[in-house]
Amino acid sequence: MNRIGIISLICVSCIGFVLNCQTKTLPVPETATVEPFEDSWESLVKHEDPVWFRDAKFGIYTHWGVYSVPAWGHEWYPRKMYIEKDHRRGNYFTHHAETWGDQTEFGYSDFVPLFTAEKFDAEEWADLFKRSGAQFAGPVAEHHDGFAMWDSDLTEWDAVDKGPKRDIVGELATAIRAQDMKFMASLHHARKWWYFEPSFREDHRFDTQNPELAGPYGMFPPIHEAGDAPTPAYMKAWEEKTVEVIDKYAPDLLWFDSGLEREKFWRESRDEFQAYKKRFLAHYYNDAVSKGKEVGVAYKHNDLPVGAGILDFERGRMDSLASFPWLTDTSIDNVSWSHVENSDYRSVNELIDVLVDIVSKNGCLLLNVGPRADGSIPEGAQETLLGMGEWLRINGEAIFGTRPWVKYGEGPTKEIGGAFSERKNKVSYVPQDIRFTTRDDVLYAIAMGWDDSGQLNINSLAKGAEHVKPIRGISLLGYDGDISWEATTEQLAIQLPKKQIGQHAFVYKIDFK
Repeated sequence: MNRIGIISLICVSCIGFVLNCQTKTLPVPETATVEPFEDSWESLVKHEDPVWFRDAKFGIYTHWGVYSVPAWGHEWYPRKMYIEKDHRRGNYFTHHAETWGDQTEFGYSDFVPLFTAEKFDAEEWADLFKRSGAQFAGPVAEHHDGFAMWDSDLTEWDAVDKGPKRDIVGELATAIRAQDMKFMASLHHARKWWYFEPSFREDHRFDTQNPELAGPYGMFPPIHEAGDAPTPAYMKAWEEKTVEVIDKYAPDLLWFDSGLEREKFWRESRDEFQAYKKRFLAHYYNDAVSKGKEVGVAYKHNDLPVGAGILDFERGRMDSLASFPWLTDTSIDNVSWSHVENSDYRSVNELIDVLVDIVSKNGCLLLNVGPRADGSIPEGAQETLLGMGEWLRINGEAIFGTRPWVKYGEGPTKEIGGAFSERKNKVSYVPQDIRFTTRDDVLYAIAMGWDDSGQLNINSLAKGAEHVKPIRGISLLGYDGDISWEATTEQLAIQLPKKQIGQHAFVYKIDFK
């Protein structure tokens, strides 16, 4: 990556931190010779973000695993079911004991035989994701609970040896690629080291401390004292599982849910862990070059050096235009990532507004869906996804393959940027909130609502404004009639059709002379 600019980006998370984010150059020409990547940060930060990622704008992934069986609270049930005094969002400990039995008699490992996935159909999932407008998709390959969803040669705690007795990752890779989508996989297994620590007791009364289930490649982590640093054997297991997913399924995108380097959990071993990260990245990037593929790695916080991957904001996004491509991952459910009873699904309108806002700022949306334990996707989630797909079929040209304009938009609604900013960013956009995207000599102005006054005014497109060319014509996507407009030195005034066209964001296609 040739450096052409540096910006300082403040990412608001639960603790707050500052990242230095840099832009990346255009892709290397096909005639250029690509030097092999070395396992050094100096080499790895030269990796280019995939062009397909910059074009894709929208992807779907799934939190689905053993934790889907209890379907209560949220996906951190495996950890919280052992905590007697944690009553946030419900008492998991009491719920588990009353529903499934005392934890000493029925532990998390006892859910594995109940995870049978009898209704799972990878082709049905892929078809749904395609109709939703997604350009890439894939599963959580392993969550914090230590159960691998692929056919692993490294552990018996995988979906082929136990539970479904099927290669979930492999089936989805085939089905998703058959729909002409890119395939992604997310890996959350670094956190397994400390994930079950609250269950550790001197008398080893829970299954999490059963030596037959524990170890670097076991379902549960090696038995250790709370707060101990991960061992080299554990870090090696993390790397080997990651490389196995790369070698067996060749994902186009890998997404990591922290744990790669967090002060709180890896303080004593973070320097040592650098070697494992650099080796897998060099292997992944070189493997892609040898196959003529473009791949990417998405990371959170400061888990990788700037330039070595794609910066991700969990349940949050940028509040300004970025000169580099970035990613938001969020869930279709307001509370949980995995399926739970009484899911609180977000509306089609909200998610379309989120997508439009992200794309206008040079970002990409990765939306999570939580299937039921049996492998079926809940009807409420399907309706939301298909609603997004219906909007994208009409308005997708303003999203897919576009690039940002000189400014992301205008309007009165103010946002809060950064990771987890959704919790503070429950904004309701109004018709005067407008977002811009571009393609060639076309500018798309996307209004977040329908102006009942019958006229949409865009101040950024006033006649004579900087970067504004003379306008040839304006059309409204999804509407066959003519659109009247007038450009003055104060604004561009667009006359709306007498009847509202569509239900969600409204795209005005502006052709310049």
